[in-house]
Amino acid sequence: MYLSIKKVVPCDDFTLSIDFENGEHGTLDMKPFLDFGGFNRLKVPGAFEQVKIAFDTIEWDCGVDLDPEFVYAKTKGIKTAQPVG
Repeated sequence: MYLSIKKVVPCDDFTLSIDFENGEHGTLDMKPFLDFGGFNRLKVPGAFEQVKIAFDTIEWDCGVDLDPEFVYAKTKGIKTAQPVG
């Protein structure tokens, strides 16, 4: 079973801030993948910032997408969000 992605925000230096359905969040560094196959399309100015949620995971307008299990496994600093208030 995989965890659905509920929010993704592109950050500086090809990283993504990701929130999962179980309340956990962390950062995914995409730099190690940018020289492989279609991922190099994310280097085009403005392409990386076009990330969006689709079918419980993330994808880009240029046709690149990621498996949700891969996203969860590679996301660093995963921790449960603390309730506010």
